[in-house]
Amino acid sequence: MAEKRDYYEVLGVNKNATADELKKAYRKLAIKYHPDRQQGKSEEEKKEAEEKFKEAAEAYDVLNNPDKRARYDQFGFAGDQMGGGGAGGFGGFDINDILRSVFGGEGGFGGFGGFGGFGGGGGHREHVNHGTDLRVRVKLTLAEVAKGAEKKLKIPRLVSCKACNGTGAKNGTELETCPTCHGSGVETRVRQTMFGTMQQQFECHTCNGRGKKIKTRCPECNGQGLKRQDDVVSVNIPAGVAEGMVMRVTGKGNDAPGGGVPGDLLIIIEEIEDTQLMRQGDDLIYNLMIDFPTAVLGGKVNIPTVDGQARVTIKPGTQPGTVLRLRGQGLPSTNGYGKGDMRVNVMVYVPERLSNEERKAIEALADKDNLKASESVSARIFGRLRNIFG
Repeated sequence: MAEKRDYYEVLGVNKNATADELKKAYRKLAIKYHPDRQQGKSEEEKKEAEEKFKEAAEAYDVLNNPDKRARYDQFGFAGDQMGGGGAGGFGGFDINDILRSVFGGEGGFGGFGGFGGFGGGGGHREHVNHGTDLRVRVKLTLAEVAKGAEKKLKIPRLVSCKACNGTGAKNGTELETCPTCHGSGVETRVRQTMFGTMQQQFECHTCNGRGKKIKTRCPECNGQGLKRQDDVVSVNIPAGVAEGMVMRVTGKGNDAPGGGVPGDLLIIIEEIEDTQLMRQGDDLIYNLMIDFPTAVLGGKVNIPTVDGQARVTIKPGTQPGTVLRLRGQGLPSTNGYGKGDMRVNVMVYVPERLSNEERKAIEALADKDNLKASESVSARIFGRLRNIFG
């Protein structure tokens, strides 16, 4: 379709839809736009049904996955850059897997072999091997989160064996056609479903989808076609990422056996807890403790930031629970729009021990009405502290 529609709009559900509501909505659309329901319609109508069928599958794939749904809710279609990529956005999807999860593995849609029923029948699809994905956790300091970081990662991965060029066969020996699938790489079964006769295709169990069998195994990889080696991958992590976000580096996972499409490298973000600053979304929080004279008389104090230090002014008569806000001194947003703020929670230090001289000085002021808190002042300070500490 010319323009992507909102996934919630595609399924006809609201943003608070439960998993059951999503499944029910998708099931309804899948039945409506299934190829076996388009018999007798024009080619244009079949094409439109095909697009809507795929659109519904993509929407369900994203919204039914908690991680993908959270990225989509926060970043929209740009969320595929934080763990997406691949066909259809958000890492791609397999319509057969989705149909099996909704309609079950046996009967119903459970053998929707290869999704090729639109436009005059599917036919045989060439089998393509896919390598498996790899996952690695990367720890970032708050400063790295604020500015972005380049990380060089040493990744143990499976790569194509050079001795046999990934075939798994001893160099110079030929592969023979698989007797089970006759070189197709798939086994086909015919089933009766609610839509009539349907063909279900499975990866051939004999040759694992290759269509060929090895006569003599490669001694270097023992016929696997893959060998393990350590690769160094350089990754640019954008500013503003958060704990639990996932970045996808296409093609840096394990190679596919026998050639094909390599898997991806999934980078899971972890934040190292800062000793002074706390993060709340894109905002930073610092708890500032000042002494009583500074609270009464005012002054200037230094506070830590992700870039070093900032000097802030404490006004005379500053109360405990006062929040100072430094605009734009927080973390950048991953969507590229602006930065958060820095909130400084002010607390006043009360000494636990006093010298005789200090005690006498304070006792001399104890009866001064101006130093006594009224009920309204007490209530206001308590409200501020409650906002800070919950």
